[in-house]
Formats: sequence, C-alpha cells, structure tokens
Amino acid sequence: MNWRGTALKLCNVSGMPIFEPFVRLAAGEDPKEQFKGIAKFVLLPIVAIALFIGAWSLAAKTVVTESMQLPSPSATWQAGADLFSMHFAQRAEDRVKKDEMLAEAISFMVQAKSLENQAIAASASDKETLLANALIYKKKALQAANYVPSSAPTFIDQIFTSLKTVFFGFAIATLIAVPLGVLCGMSPWFNAALTPAIQMFKPVSPLAWLPLASLVIIWAYSNSQPGETFFEKAFLISAVTVSLCSLWPTLVNTTLGVASVDKDYLNVARVLKLTWSQKLFKIILPASLPLMFAGLRISLGVGWMVLIAADMLAQNPGLGKFVWDEFQNGSSTTYARIAFSVLIIGLIGLVLDRIMICLRNMVSFGNPVAG
Repeated sequence: MNWRGTALKLCNVSGMPIFEPFVRLAAGEDPKEQFKGIAKFVLLPIVAIALFIGAWSLAAKTVVTESMQLPSPSATWQAGADLFSMHFAQRAEDRVKKDEMLAEAISFMVQAKSLENQAIAASASDKETLLANALIYKKKALQAANYVPSSAPTFIDQIFTSLKTVFFGFAIATLIAVPLGVLCGMSPWFNAALTPAIQMFKPVSPLAWLPLASLVIIWAYSNSQPGETFFEKAFLISAVTVSLCSLWPTLVNTTLGVASVDKDYLNVARVLKLTWSQKLFKIILPASLPLMFAGLRISLGVGWMVLIAADMLAQNPGLGKFVWDEFQNGSSTTYARIAFSVLIIGLIGLVLDRIMICLRNMVSFGNPVAG
C-alpha cells in the first residue's frame, strides 16, 4: 500500500496542507524543502499568533476606563475554563437531582403496590379508596421518573443550540437555493425573471429580515399552546433569519455552475438521447457540484455570522444570547467571557469552513478520492 500517496490525498481533500510537509519528510523526501513547508505552514502561524497575543496583552493594559477594562489573554482563558467547569458542575448536580427523583419514583411505586395488595383483602368501600390512593402514587411516580432538570442552559449547551440553529437554517436555505439555482442555470428565461429579486434581496441585513421573520412565526404559532409545537418560536425566528441571509451565495453559485457546464457534456447527452431527468442527474448536477459546494461553503459562513445577531434579538438560547446576557450582566468577568465566546465563535466558524472545504474537494473533478 502506498501510504505516502494516501496520506497526501487525505491532506489535499481535507484542506489541511499543514500536514503535507510532515508526510513528505516521513517518506524521505528532501528535508530542506520540507522544512520550508513546515516553516510556512507551522512556524509562521505560531509567530503570528504569538505577536497577536503580545499585542492583545499590551492593549489589555492600555484600554482601561473607570468601570471597564479590555480582558487580557490570561483572564480570557480563565473565564473560559470557568465556563466549562460550570457546565460540568451543573451536569453533575442535574444527575444527582435526577437520581433522587428516580429513587422517589421507585418509593412511590412501592407504596402504590402495597396499597394494591391491601385492596385485595379489603372490603368493597375500603378497596375503592385504596386503589384511588394507589393511582395517585403511580401518577407521582410517573412525574418523578420523567423529571427533566430545569437549570438554565450552560455555555456548552448554548454552543450546541447555535449549531442546531445554524444547521437547520442552512438546510432550509439549501433546499430553496439549489432547486432555484438549477432552474436559473438551465433556463435563461427563469434566470432573467429571478435576477432582479436576487440582486435586490441579497444585500439585505439580517437585522431587517428578523422582524419580518418574527411576524410570520408568531402568526403561525398564534393558535398553538405552549408544549404543542415541535420547535420554539425563538429557534425558528433565528433559523429563518439565517436561511434568508445565507441562501443567496448558494443560489448564485449553483446558477453559475449549471450554466457553465461544458457544452461537450450536453452534446454527449443529446447524442445518447438522455431524458431530462437523466441529463440533470448524470450530467448537469455532477458537473456543477464543485461550484455548488463553493456556494454552500460561503452560505454556511454567512449563516454562522448572521446567527449571532439573530440569537441576540430573537432571544434564542445560543451564543448570541450568551454574549448579550453577559453584556447586560456587567460583572467583573463580563468582558473576559465575551472575549472567550468570540474566540469560540471564530474557532467553530473555522471548523465549519474546513468541513465544507473537505466536502467540496471530495466532489471536485480530478480528485481521486471523489471518484
């Protein structure tokens, strides 16, 4: 097995060229050239990060007001460690409470069973009373067994809420943008009809979309009672806002990808007398996937950026709401926690971008892994 070739393909597909010099060095290639790559992809970023941290530390000593101070890197790190510690402490407390409620449920069931046994030998009047009391204990046991902790969401909970929201909104945007993009790319008339709307709505800010999204969601939920709906209103408002702001890059890139399919491919499809659906799924979509995924990558990045503002205004319990609540809180650790959340938001955005690059590379022509 050619491990070198496999490892290099993996570096290429995953969009992680940082590992390529190490693979080549381990394979015995020219060390001088590989050390240049290591210096480029590893040492230079480390130096840049060190300079950034140094500048940040200097700014933290300079940017000071009567009531506020820019948090230092060490204070930000400590605030992040505290947030994670609070999460695990809260989860441990919730587990203890849930175990207590489960033990209480078992106790209620034992009492209910005891009353039922007494009812067997009791008189008719006493039997009815005993069975009624047993039923009450069973209901209490069911409530205790189904106990759900009501603690406030922690920082990590809010991270996962934001991820669920952005993926849900991104999925809605994709389901709208890809079919419309295919139709625009295949039909110049359809493209001409939609282009004015695309150009008009594409630059609209999420802050402008959010009130309209709120109006539609509140109207849709007007006849619903709490607990009857699958999604919370705040979640849907944020997700719809993400969709409205992130569908345009996918729509434009899909249109471009479909419209720029090599004419030779279409001529082959005509010679083979492929049906419309066969031409779409065997020729047009595979040929336009690289550009389509480039649009999806941009859309996901836009959606993640928009989500933070949407969470703030819609009060969806995600990272945006966390930042807003901390800003309103005004404690001594407020700005350190906000700075840490900014770093986490950026790190998650980087990971999402790497994932989309990997998916794009896997469907790009000329990539052996894609085949």
